[in-house]
Amino acid sequence: MKKILIMLICLVTGLYEARACDICGCGVGSYYIGILPDFKKRFIGLRYQYKTLRSHLGPGGTTSYLTTDETYQTAELWGGWNIGKRFRVLGFLPVNFNSRENQGQTMSKSGIGDIAVVGYYQLLDKQQTIGSGQLLVQSLWLGGGIKVPTGKYEPTEHKENEDTPNNFQLGTASTDFTLNAMYDVRLMDFGVNANVSYKINTNNKYDYQYGNKFTANVLAYYKIKVADRVTIAPNAGVLYETAEKDKESKKYTVDISGGHSLSATVGLEATLGTISVGGNFQPVISQQLADMRIKAGNRAMVHVTYLF
Repeated sequence: MKKILIMLICLVTGLYEARACDICGCGVGSYYIGILPDFKKRFIGLRYQYKTLRSHLGPGGTTSYLTTDETYQTAELWGGWNIGKRFRVLGFLPVNFNSRENQGQTMSKSGIGDIAVVGYYQLLDKQQTIGSGQLLVQSLWLGGGIKVPTGKYEPTEHKENEDTPNNFQLGTASTDFTLNAMYDVRLMDFGVNANVSYKINTNNKYDYQYGNKFTANVLAYYKIKVADRVTIAPNAGVLYETAEKDKESKKYTVDISGGHSLSATVGLEATLGTISVGGNFQPVISQQLADMRIKAGNRAMVHVTYLF
């Protein structure tokens, strides 16, 4: 177990040094995984995510007539498939609903986002009895993925709003790649789940490149069997994101971009036979985004999933 923990620490430290992310996970290109449903073979489900962002902030976070409130909602079809004992594939198909409000006027756009697929290989799958007959279970999955530009990107959005983050898009218009790791350790009914992801963004055809993204979250959970085939798992943890600034023409840095944020996560997962439901709330603990000219709000997510 010590070797696995050292491996995870090295992975997280190495990725942190790359310093990457789009602002606070809002807008395009954010794929939060958290605790996966407890499935044997396959699952398919629907997730809903809600995020907010306030831009055009002055020194010290002061507001003015320019201050804009943005809301990002995503309805996402997602699924997973275990292929044999060692391989796993996850897929994400988001539909985004963006809105922006300033001085009583609201602008909105909606449509399909960028589709992503991630493949994993199970490097560790270990069960052992320790102490007085307590079962210790560990698993480690490593993988990589690709995100394709299926969502609409409007270059005029950035050109007309250069003093706001280029997040008010349905897609990035770029083909991007991810490196991923999932580790889970459970002693009887108490477990800890960790996910890290490093997203490598490429330059799109409009000569705009979003900063690479690093996300790490750790969740502690406890499984409670309340009835036959009914289990609930309250969970709590932290979510950290960090960001490079975006670039134009591969050399010009976009000032209104980049930064980092730390959020708490409190949630509940429930499995009722072949149906899994769950949700979480993610209040912001600390943040420093776009030189303090951007402020992210609290986030929430719910899902319903069919296991088969």
